[in-house]
Amino acid sequence: MFPEGMDTQRDRLLRALLRIVDLVDDPEHLVRFCGNLGRDHRKFGTLAAHFPAVGECLLASLARYAGPAWTLDIAAAWTKAYGTVAQVMISAAEQDEAVRPAVWPATVVHRVSRGNGIAEITVRPHIPYEYAAGQYASIETPWWPKRWRYYSVANAPREDGTLTFHVRAVDGGSVSNALVHRAVVGDVLRLGPPMGDMVLDAADPYSELLFVAGGTGLAPIRALIEEVARRGGRHQVDLFLGARTSAELYGVDDMLRMAQRNHWLTIRGAVSDEYIPGIRGSLPDVLAEYGPWYQHDIFLSGPAQMVASARHMLTLSGTRPDRIHHDPFETPVLSTP
Repeated sequence: MFPEGMDTQRDRLLRALLRIVDLVDDPEHLVRFCGNLGRDHRKFGTLAAHFPAVGECLLASLARYAGPAWTLDIAAAWTKAYGTVAQVMISAAEQDEAVRPAVWPATVVHRVSRGNGIAEITVRPHIPYEYAAGQYASIETPWWPKRWRYYSVANAPREDGTLTFHVRAVDGGSVSNALVHRAVVGDVLRLGPPMGDMVLDAADPYSELLFVAGGTGLAPIRALIEEVARRGGRHQVDLFLGARTSAELYGVDDMLRMAQRNHWLTIRGAVSDEYIPGIRGSLPDVLAEYGPWYQHDIFLSGPAQMVASARHMLTLSGTRPDRIHHDPFETPVLSTP
């Protein structure tokens, strides 16, 4: 059911177990976390009948390596915990199965290179794919079966149902390199269900918004800006784009054209490692210079270090944590607020 190279899967299993222990006294988030796991595992073909065997193997492994520390009380606690986790995952998967498929085949209909190892890939799902601007999806390629990687959708929902992804080829990344260097029009990929909470609040159409994007973090930010435009541009939007060099600052021209059509959108670009005319510095430093931003709803997207630094700076300058939004780091399905 899983890829031959199991290193990534082992890492995910361990982090999922640690996350469950971390959330044991927070039932609301524990149920949400396990529900996400259950829905996400449908793409692997997981069935309710598989869970007892997995639990038996897990408990036997814990007992083997814990040695004398494995007492009857600890065994009972883990048995109860696994039973609870399994039931939540099974229930979430069954509810999900009643309303949508486990995977969506999608044909590549357009591909364009953006340079610096970045490609924009547009696909058309064979069946309708419902999602909200700002969400992400897992993708499987035909060249690496059962290897799923997460990418943000770079557009708000379109009438023709197509989705565009911004993909950067990373060293050793089998899926990213296949998408950037191998995928062509006509290839069929598979999509997992949409995920993520970095979406606009439909109940607050007039708030001021700050969008911050580093590198391919522009993808979900672009989708959110398109959604603002689709709703009639009732927000005032500030967008900061950042990269190490001007060559890596991709997508600026498209966003400038969008700003020319929409008076509510202001764009600034910054580079950190190159001396050029304009704004220079890391995005957190630039945000501090142009702030304060405590009256804005803020959306951050890009490298984890940039997002964490920007969040820290914004919080110190008075922004409430609940007004700062970003996707989870690393494997999204293994994270929860």
